[in-house]
Amino acid sequence: MANTDRAARREAAAAELRRAQVQQRRARLIWTGTVVAVVVVIFASVAIFGLNHNGGSGAKTTAADTKLLQTLSTIPATTYDAVGAGSSSNPPVTLAGSPPMTAGGKPRILYVGAEYCPYCAAERWAVVTALSRFGTFQNLGETTSSHIDAFPDTPTLSFHGASYTSKYLSFTGYETQSNQVSGNTYAPLDKLSTADGKLFDKYDFPPYFQSKGAIPFIDIGGTYASQGATYSPGLLEGLTHQEAADGIANADSPLSKAVLGSANTFTAAICRLTKNQPANVCTSSGVTAAAAALPK
Repeated sequence: MANTDRAARREAAAAELRRAQVQQRRARLIWTGTVVAVVVVIFASVAIFGLNHNGGSGAKTTAADTKLLQTLSTIPATTYDAVGAGSSSNPPVTLAGSPPMTAGGKPRILYVGAEYCPYCAAERWAVVTALSRFGTFQNLGETTSSHIDAFPDTPTLSFHGASYTSKYLSFTGYETQSNQVSGNTYAPLDKLSTADGKLFDKYDFPPYFQSKGAIPFIDIGGTYASQGATYSPGLLEGLTHQEAADGIANADSPLSKAVLGSANTFTAAICRLTKNQPANVCTSSGVTAAAAALPK
């Protein structure tokens, strides 16, 4: 009988210890959750405070410098050829089953980005150099990416308010937001047309890409599309706009190998839509080498 009583008391004590341990674990979880919640609120408040006090704004957009544009639009063919495929990555993918995208009887290129975005900032250099081989830009802007995003203050151009003239292509460039803080976000800029909004929603999405709605997004004639940057914005760190253009024009620089390698790849995709026109561009050795990165 005594043994039975002792066993019962031990079991009761063990049960009480288990209840105490459960209560302690619950208390720790509640405390940890409270601390995490407070930390999240603090960080969110700091981020919002930074945006509200213009800590996230980049340089205000101005008209692109004439010398800068001349440097980019007069890069010799021999420089493109020396770079070839270069060091660029993330080539365009094929849009299976997509109808051709044209305007005025010409293949149309659609670009969707935002001025605050550092990856858009990097990619615009490649887009501008590639399209400058087929036509001429007017009213390009000059600006930087956000001050608080990854790769802050990346020097870049802007398509907001710009236009493009070419006998081979049509181009539409949207910058959906500026790099200037407005409230708790960045000020709105260009609104996609209904048709382009549908294209963006349909193709800037898995299975073509890993992320939904990511920028920059480039649709090349409804045949190819690209999402994200094709090289690291870090290559532009600390450079002025003119220094960036000069580096791009120098085939021996890492920046040139990235930007012009990407430009050659975009050019190769475009040439498949223009029936290899202009011939001197589309049959060049640099474009031919970069074409190997494209899906067949």
